[in-house]
Amino acid sequence: MGITLTYEEGQTPLSEEEKDGLLITTITTKSELDEFEQLNIQQAVEWTLGKRWNAETILTEAFIKQLHQKMYGNVWAWAGEFRKSNKNIGVSYFKIGPELKYLLDDTRYWLEHYTYPADEVAIRFKHRIVAIHCFANGNGRHSRLIADIISSRIFNGQVFSWGSSSLLKADDLRKQYIDALRKADQGELQDLVLFART
Repeated sequence: MGITLTYEEGQTPLSEEEKDGLLITTITTKSELDEFEQLNIQQAVEWTLGKRWNAETILTEAFIKQLHQKMYGNVWAWAGEFRKSNKNIGVSYFKIGPELKYLLDDTRYWLEHYTYPADEVAIRFKHRIVAIHCFANGNGRHSRLIADIISSRIFNGQVFSWGSSSLLKADDLRKQYIDALRKADQGELQDLVLFART
């Protein structure tokens, strides 16, 4: 890839091999990359509109991969594929499949037994899937969209506002988000739930 990427706190660097998966060879700056990714994500959001998925469809490995592919497939060749290297966050790459299965099974249990309120189910799922870090890039944005899908399709609720931000820039909102994620890492999810609805 012909550009050098800089990363904000909480973002995962790409390997050189992963950078080679860039499909748009005219990109020369990080801001251009962000713009193309955002356009692709918007297409994925539009794809989700009006869909009547249920929990049996959403809570599958196939759907998790399909959503990521819809979000990044116009930009990255490896979109929708589990990462093949270890990162500064997440489980070892060979544990992604089993850890995702545990999360999907746990979420089905939460739904069947009314373990948590609707928002907490969606945010617990979001937090755990980003901690697994299934993909080389886009895990945070993917986890926020899947939380929106869980809220709106499984619970017929509203999508989350996420501070009305893409959370890509190093600003106060991103700092609040990272702080809430760190508290969630310690088992305190309330700040993350509140942030998601801000």
